[in-house]
Amino acid sequence: MNFLENIFDHLRQSAEQPALQELHPEGMVAATGRELLAEIQTARASLRQAGLKKGDRCALLAPNSIRWAAIDLAIIAEGGIVVPLYSRQAPDELVAMMKDSTPAMICCGDVSLRTNIIRAWPDAPPCHILKEIFPAATAQDASVDPPLPLSDNDPVAIIYTSGTSGEPKGVILTAGNLNHVLGCTTRRLDQLMGPRSEPERVFHYAPFCFAAAWILLLSGLSRHSVLTLCVDLAHVASDLRLAAPEYFTNVPIMLERMRARIEEQISSRGGPVLWIFRAGEREWLRRAEGGRSRVGGFWLALARRTVFPIIRKRLGPNLQALICGSAALVPETQQFFLMLGLPVLQVYGLTETTAICTMDSPGRIRPGWVGTAIEGVEMKLGEMDEILVRGPNVFPGYWNRPEATREALRDGWLHTGDQGEVTADGYWRITGRIKNVIVLSSGHNVAPEPIEERLLQSVPGARQVVVVGNGRGFLAVIITGEVEEIQAGKALEDLNSQLPHYKRVHALHLLREPFTVENGLLTVNGKLKRDVIAKRYQSEIEAIYRKHRA
Repeated sequence: MNFLENIFDHLRQSAEQPALQELHPEGMVAATGRELLAEIQTARASLRQAGLKKGDRCALLAPNSIRWAAIDLAIIAEGGIVVPLYSRQAPDELVAMMKDSTPAMICCGDVSLRTNIIRAWPDAPPCHILKEIFPAATAQDASVDPPLPLSDNDPVAIIYTSGTSGEPKGVILTAGNLNHVLGCTTRRLDQLMGPRSEPERVFHYAPFCFAAAWILLLSGLSRHSVLTLCVDLAHVASDLRLAAPEYFTNVPIMLERMRARIEEQISSRGGPVLWIFRAGEREWLRRAEGGRSRVGGFWLALARRTVFPIIRKRLGPNLQALICGSAALVPETQQFFLMLGLPVLQVYGLTETTAICTMDSPGRIRPGWVGTAIEGVEMKLGEMDEILVRGPNVFPGYWNRPEATREALRDGWLHTGDQGEVTADGYWRITGRIKNVIVLSSGHNVAPEPIEERLLQSVPGARQVVVVGNGRGFLAVIITGEVEEIQAGKALEDLNSQLPHYKRVHALHLLREPFTVENGLLTVNGKLKRDVIAKRYQSEIEAIYRKHRA
């Protein structure tokens, strides 16, 4: 039974139980297993009527919703290939990816999005909004057709990711990729949750167009769980309280914000609560470093009985674990939640590895490390400590990019572009990136070169431009040359108005002295030595981010 047949079978078995829920200001919207299958059947009928055939690509641009999931599964069940795209991205960028994937049809969330797409692409293929795909109330007693057969080599999705040049590349994922990874996630979640009769309560806010978010959706639909969706990112905090999940996935920036908010609230309260919290925290960190204090042990025990449980309950009365991926999580934040009794399970992977290479095992967490390779997957270090991966999770290639495929897949191994280290017992740590792509703490990947080039052209007097922000919550920029701050700020404002939110530059630092070969900041052929620049100006970069946190 493949992953899609398994989902259909599970939805039939849990026909009367909620499978997906949407949180709205006016209340909860839910779909049982039976209702979701009926929605899938309705979408399949619309896709057939629109002429979708086996192997056709279908672009999907919409915020998370029950119907997003129904269309996604309907496309695959009809033998199509889903191309999920980030609906908040600039229309020109979306059109570029769709022109590359040549979809037979486009599914849009609303009329406004469709209008913007058609304006940017007058010759676009048929573009349908969700209301047209679900034209009427779905009949709940409708028969459900089985999915069309899928072999392991059949492509089921093309997910776009940015390369070092900034040109998006379509990652082809197959049924075999999904079969393996979903089997691994199910086994790991079974370890976390243990035997149970009640459905798991899961919360989700990350857009489904990202591979890791999509895997969580499919995992939830394969299991005895209720997945509650946040459909408006402005309401994540309040929706989390309403959902009261047992676990949910995060990007590092979310956990860092949660930690900062907790510490701020404790500090503002002051008095004995603050004193007990800080004393317990000091002993926890002392023990994490191999030390121990009898007096500190008393305060840690007291904090565990009093302050820590209160904080944990406010985060969620049912919360058992947090899952984190997409970017590096600082060890201090992972230690913070472990101190509160909430394990943070890290996951490492790329879109090219169907989102997952390693996963932490419950009860075997090492802060700062991302766990061990999942079952059936081999990992090793190559030149420059580059992480190489081989296994059934690795994609077959990029869509219409044979040269990029050959560069990524060499001698049977995927070259990830990430640098790492591994212990004798197989625990992995991610230490950096060989390539220039900046990975924000939100998990977004940003190629710096296009931004740098545009600023270099628009800022009078600029000699070089370097975008920084790896592991940070936003991008900043260093500009060298005889540059006036007002002019640089105006150019930055104009550029930001044309970019999606995660590519916007929120701070700048001006340097009169340019980078040269002589001062060691350029290569002999004039390329930026990014790591050297980051190290040389580390204090200035830290000052930028401290200022914006204040």
